[in-house]
Amino acid sequence: MDPNDHVCLCFHVSLRKLQTYLAVEKPAVASQLSNCFGAGTGCHWCVPYLQRLHAQWQEGEPPTVTDSPADYAAHRADYRNTKK
Repeated sequence: MDPNDHVCLCFHVSLRKLQTYLAVEKPAVASQLSNCFGAGTGCHWCVPYLQRLHAQWQEGEPPTVTDSPADYAAHRADYRNTKK
């Protein structure tokens, strides 16, 4: 996933915004990433990804998502279809 791709598709929160939020705000827990433009508070699909980004950041690794944008969106569509 590129930095400008959206991790939170509901609120269009990009990976870059989340990376910047982590670097600047240094959230103590992953749930505080919701303060970054509401990430994770819509359909909740991205919450596990937000948790991984936070864990990577805490471990001193660059926070990133390895899924391609197309795969990510397809998995989210499947998730949303099962929640109806």
